[in-house]
Amino acid sequence: MEISTKTLITLLQAAMSADYTQVRRTANGLSKQLLDTKDVDGARAVQAVVRKKGVPLQTSGYVETLPVDAGTRLPLLEEGVAPTTPVILDEAAGHVVGQFIEDAQNHDQLEQAGVDAPIRLLIFGEPGTGKSLLASHIAAQLGRPLYVARLDAVISSRLGETAKNVRGIFDFIPVRNAVLFLDEMDAIAKLRDDRHELGELKRVVNAVIQGLDTLTNDVIVIGATNHPHLLDPAIFRRFPYKLELGLPSTATRAEMWKAFLRLDSPEGIADAETLAIVSDGLTGADIQNISLSARRRAVLDKAEINLPNLLVALLSSRRGSPSLADTRKLTTDDKKQLALTLHDRAKLPVTEIARMVGVSRQMAHRYLKGEDGEVDG
Repeated sequence: MEISTKTLITLLQAAMSADYTQVRRTANGLSKQLLDTKDVDGARAVQAVVRKKGVPLQTSGYVETLPVDAGTRLPLLEEGVAPTTPVILDEAAGHVVGQFIEDAQNHDQLEQAGVDAPIRLLIFGEPGTGKSLLASHIAAQLGRPLYVARLDAVISSRLGETAKNVRGIFDFIPVRNAVLFLDEMDAIAKLRDDRHELGELKRVVNAVIQGLDTLTNDVIVIGATNHPHLLDPAIFRRFPYKLELGLPSTATRAEMWKAFLRLDSPEGIADAETLAIVSDGLTGADIQNISLSARRRAVLDKAEINLPNLLVALLSSRRGSPSLADTRKLTTDDKKQLALTLHDRAKLPVTEIARMVGVSRQMAHRYLKGEDGEVDG
């Protein structure tokens, strides 16, 4: 991918004036462009430089002070980085996200027509479904920096400090032209179950509500929670856009396997479709972890991805607890289990089963006959 002259000049100007915030933002934008052109390695290389420690978050001439917890002095926000992992959504979720981005990009026009609404999206779903990844992609698509506030980290052990922390976040964000990502929003509701008093819970909820109400409609806020039913209804109502990220469909899982394993040949695409069937019930994060483990082994062994071993790891994985692919020699029982699974669940012909298990067609027949008797080839 060729870097535009405008991007290069912006990067040089920011570097020469020690505007490291602009350097990061320009680099994040460059990373997003590389990702859009399928240059995943290039995007990751850029992000590896951006993530290096020791560079302060500052603009020319001054250090930008993030709000901090009074007790721990730890920052309440962190600046997100551009994503290097693709986000893969089903059609319905993609429609909601597309509409949200379109409304955010055209807020001024909607405001002039008197039909604008707060640009706030609440994403909910179980862990591993891609809530944080989606938030970073939305910010990158909008060309804005992302500030992440994990509300579980914002909660303080000191009475009254949590509400103060929440107010500090909402006072900081409006002038940054950024996207505010409120992660782990259900952490507030969990105050009911710990040592905090009910009065403290009420103060925290009120601080979040008041903070949201002080924002103008053009300030973009994305919230994420694993447990939407735990959120206070008043907070829930303040997010006009809502998106549930469920477990990926078979078609979406196939796209994930293709992306994470980099399968683009006709045979590879067929393998991705088979893997999608066998991986029913896993999250996108599970699929990514299994895929990357298989690719790591291939890189270190200087070989192609070991498909039989990947399948064994897949069959032993559970949602939220993926098994990592290895390069051990498979046992006869491993191969029999693979053959039966591919026959019973994926409905593959014996020829394809033999190829994916890494045995002869005759041996695949024997594995299947030993369990099922006669099998159609």
